Amino acid sequence: MKQFLFYISFCLIFISSTAIVAQTPKKIIIEHSDFADVNETEIPDAFLLTGNVSVLHDGIVLTCNKAYYFQKENYIKAFGNVQIVQGDTLYLNSKYAEYNGNMKQAFATGNAVMSSPDATLATDTINFNRNTQEVYYNTNGTITNRDNTLKSKSGRYYVPQKKFQFLTAVTITNPTYVIKSNHLDYFSNSGHSYLFGPSTITSKANYIYTEKGFYDTKKNLAHFLRKSYIRYDDRLIEGDSLYYDRNKEFASASRNVKITDTINKGIVKGHYAEMYKKKDSLFVTKRAVAINLVDKDSVYIHGKRLMVTGPEGNRVIRAFNNVRFFKVDMSGKCDSLHSSSKEALTKLIGNPIIWNGENQITGDVMHLIGNNTTRKLDSLKVLNNTFMVSKDTLGTGFNQVKGLNLYGKFIEGKLHEVDVIKNAEVIYYMRNDAQELIGINKNVSSKINMILENNTAETITFYKQVDGDIYPEEELPENARKLRGLNWRGEERIKTKDDIFSDEENEMNAKLVKEGEIEKGQLNVPMKIRKETLDYDKKKKKK
Repeated sequence: MKQFLFYISFCLIFISSTAIVAQTPKKIIIEHSDFADVNETEIPDAFLLTGNVSVLHDGIVLTCNKAYYFQKENYIKAFGNVQIVQGDTLYLNSKYAEYNGNMKQAFATGNAVMSSPDATLATDTINFNRNTQEVYYNTNGTITNRDNTLKSKSGRYYVPQKKFQFLTAVTITNPTYVIKSNHLDYFSNSGHSYLFGPSTITSKANYIYTEKGFYDTKKNLAHFLRKSYIRYDDRLIEGDSLYYDRNKEFASASRNVKITDTINKGIVKGHYAEMYKKKDSLFVTKRAVAINLVDKDSVYIHGKRLMVTGPEGNRVIRAFNNVRFFKVDMSGKCDSLHSSSKEALTKLIGNPIIWNGENQITGDVMHLIGNNTTRKLDSLKVLNNTFMVSKDTLGTGFNQVKGLNLYGKFIEGKLHEVDVIKNAEVIYYMRNDAQELIGINKNVSSKINMILENNTAETITFYKQVDGDIYPEEELPENARKLRGLNWRGEERIKTKDDIFSDEENEMNAKLVKEGEIEKGQLNVPMKIRKETLDYDKKKKKK
C-alpha cells in the first residue's frame, strides 16, 4: 500500500507541475515499476525504481531492470537490459543508459546496440539527440547491413534520412569487395554510398581509386568523378567521369579518358570509352587514339572509333572511319584498320596510303607485318594496283614504280628492299655522286627489285622481258615521264602525331581538356545526393 500511495502522489506532483507552464519540456512518465523507493542517503533527490521498469517520454519507451529518476532535473539513469524504443524505426539497447527529458538526449554505454529495420550498429557508447534525430558515437563501431559490414572509429546516424556519416577511417566489407574512405555517407535503406576524399574499392577483379564517388552496394553500380581510376590485372582506366557495373564487369569513362596496357605499355586515349572486362573488349571514340610501342618508337593510330579486343598475346586493334596513323619514319591513311598482336599483322583496308621516308605507296590492299620476337616492323605487302612514287631530289620530276603487287623489307624501320611483281614499270631519275642527272630510266619488266638507301634507289634490277632504256632528259618528253595512274598526294602527308586529328577534333579536345583543368582547380566538395537515394523509400512503397 505504501508503494502504491507513493506512486499516486508522484503522479499527482507530475500532473500539477506540467499544467502550470505549458511551454516547459514534457515530463518523464513512469509507466511501470515493480518497486519504487527513496534513499536520500545513497541517491539524493532521486526515486529508485526496480523490476520491469517502463518509462515514457514524448514518443519513446525506455525499459530496464533498475532506474534512478531525478524528477527535478527530468532525468533518468537506467541499469541492466536497457532498451530505448522510438516508434518502430529505432531500438537502442545497452547495459547502462541516461536520458535527459529536458534536452531530449540519450546516452547509452556497455555493449550498446542501435537497430533499425535496415541496419544494426554495435559499439561501446552511443549518443542520441532526439531534437535533431541524430545518433553519434566516438568509439570503434560495427554496422551490419545485409551483406555489408561497416567498421569505423566514429560516426553519425541521421534517423529521418537513414544515413550514416563517417568522417574518420571507415571500411565497408562485402563478400565481393572492400571500400575504404575517410569521409563516407551510407544510406542504410538503399545501400547507397557517397565517398569523398581519397577512397579505395578493392576486389579480386580490380582496384578502384576515387576522391569523389557514388556506389550502390545493392545493384553494384558506381559513378566516380575526381582523380578516379580502375585498375585491372593488365589495364588502367582513367577519366574525369567513370561509370562502373560490377555485375557485368562493364566500365565507361568520359572526358580525358586514358586506358593503359600495363604489360605492353600501350595506351588508348579519347573522350569516351566503354570496356567489357569479361569479353576483353574496349571501345573508344571522340578523338580516339591508340599508342603502341614498335621499334623503340611510338605508333599513333587514330579513327573515329577504336576497338581493342582479346586477351594479352591475342589482342586485336580495329579502327574505323578516316583512319590515320603516324610513326617517326612512317605515316598513313585508310578507311579502316585491323591489327593483330598474335599475328603481328596490320591490315590497312579501303584506299590505303603510306609514306615511308619520302616514298608514297598506294594499292588496293596493304599489310604491315611485324616480328613478335624483335618487336620491330619486318615487311610490307601491297596487293593490286601497286604504285610507289617519290619526288626527284633535285628536279621537279617523280621517281615511280608501278606493278600488280609489292613486297618490301624493313631495316630499322626504313624500307630497304622492294620487289614489284608482274607488269612492273619504272620511271627513275638517275644521278651520279655529284647529284648530276645522268638520265631517266624508263623500263617495263615482269619483276623489279630495288635496294633503297637514304630514301633513294641504290640499285634497280629488272627480271625477264625487259623493255626500255635510260633516256637523256632532253629525249624524253614531259608527257612520257609519268606512268598512268600517278597521283602525288604529298600535301596529305602526316608529318607529326598531331596531324592525325582533324581541326574539329582538336577544337573539341582543347575545350574538354580545359573543362577538366577548371574542374580539377576547383575546391573538391561532396557529391550531391541523388534523387534515387532521397526517393528510395517512396519508390519502394509504390512498388
